[in-house]
Amino acid sequence: MSIRDAMVNDKKAKDNSSALKNRNRLLESRIEELTTAMEKMRGSQFRLPTGKRTKTDHGKPFCRVCIPDTHGCLVDTAAISVFLSDLETILPAEVVMLGDHLECGGFLAQHHVIGYVAQSAYTFDEDVSATNQLLDRIQSIVPNASIDYIEGNHERRIENFCTTQALANKADAEYLRRMFSASSVLGIEKRGIRWIRQGVFYDDLPLPATIKRGNCYFTHGCSTAKHAASEHVKKFGGNVVYAHTHRADSYVIRTVKAGIIGAWSPGCLCVLQPLWQHTNPTDWSHGYGLQLVNPDGSFLHINVPIIDGKSYLAPLFNTVPKPKPAKKPKRTSRV
Repeated sequence: MSIRDAMVNDKKAKDNSSALKNRNRLLESRIEELTTAMEKMRGSQFRLPTGKRTKTDHGKPFCRVCIPDTHGCLVDTAAISVFLSDLETILPAEVVMLGDHLECGGFLAQHHVIGYVAQSAYTFDEDVSATNQLLDRIQSIVPNASIDYIEGNHERRIENFCTTQALANKADAEYLRRMFSASSVLGIEKRGIRWIRQGVFYDDLPLPATIKRGNCYFTHGCSTAKHAASEHVKKFGGNVVYAHTHRADSYVIRTVKAGIIGAWSPGCLCVLQPLWQHTNPTDWSHGYGLQLVNPDGSFLHINVPIIDGKSYLAPLFNTVPKPKPAKKPKRTSRV
């Protein structure tokens, strides 16, 4: 090869290298644009308050609200509207979301065969949007409340799907999970909400995806039996609030070791007769949990029912007599 040919080949190689670099820069720029566009499409309009978050003052009694299954696009609009109205009255210092606040139906519902076109009538993006709007509303009402979000079995469908699509490749599955998990598409970290993930242990407890606040455990649910409340008491050996069954239920028992303990399921805030239960009238009911908590962690738990779009807590606030202003003494004139 002549010197001239070598120089020509060297120039071609440099040109090719330069072209590849330019192409890589273009692709990187395009990837960044697409990533930003995806975040905007699935992002929420909610912005955290600019002020400092105020911590719960455990030196005083406070309210805690427990929100059961809402199921994204399958939320019952009348029930959720009444609940949010009650939330404005209660203004709790703590909120525990008990899980299944996304439906993740359609292509994500791999545990059963989709038998109706109507079950795929909404998109995953619409499902995410419904839950983001709910979180927006909750945080606009109680911007300084401490919020725990326990991942339910419906949110876990996303991780199951990611693992299946990645053919059980851990690195790829983890990448997909980071991009599309419920905590990502709902902006949980940006919102300042604590995400209680399935398969992860919290508060030094031996059961994953379970937390303890004061003298009470909170979990998505470990039983759907007919007497699920009593089953939860037996398994936890302490006070526990759960969801998952969609049925309002409670069970209180006195034990030698733990004293009086109980389990409560508030019901749900989703539609009571979904299409997949078309031949089975459900025994589900609407409601949420309210706890009046003392500084020592003891509490009074109330399952607040919502029946036919009416709250049975609101009338209590309306009927409590307001103190009358003290009468001013009549002024006597001197002669």
